[in-house]
Amino acid sequence: MRVTRLEMPQLLSLVDELADLLTDTVDDGASVGFLAPLARTAAVDWWRERADGVAAGQLAVWAALSGDRVVGTVSLAFPAKPNSRHRAELVKLMVHREARGEGLGRRLLTVAEDAAVAVGITLLHLDTETDSPAEHLYRSAGWTRAGVIPDYATSPAGVLRPTTLYYKRVGETVRAATPTR
Repeated sequence: MRVTRLEMPQLLSLVDELADLLTDTVDDGASVGFLAPLARTAAVDWWRERADGVAAGQLAVWAALSGDRVVGTVSLAFPAKPNSRHRAELVKLMVHREARGEGLGRRLLTVAEDAAVAVGITLLHLDTETDSPAEHLYRSAGWTRAGVIPDYATSPAGVLRPTTLYYKRVGETVRAATPTR
């Protein structure tokens, strides 16, 4: 299995595989911003909409590939504001049900963290559904719980759920004003 950063053309060429991963994740109940059932066309459209952000350097996307099949993904979203260029948001860490339990989630998380450090990011943040399996991963990887927001989002089943905010300091604590991406 290999993990690779996707540039816009690669993302677009893998959009069907990425959509399959997204629908599998939502169907399994993970709260990644969508309600179930997620139509495959909506998942394809969502991934296609990410292409411009990737091309502009506002979003970095990695895919875990088993052969030609996408079995996992993680992204970093970079803020455009001048006072925020030291941080990034970890978004859409997903592992296909058939690939879970083998450390792929941890590997994707590490890839994103290392890539953030390589471009000068010193602070990462994320939100995840409270009491979800993802929380264990983030805590065990050294992320710090910042707090809980009640009724933040609905689960894929449409039930209001709290979300937990996490952050992690990475790389240098003192760095240049503008990271390179």
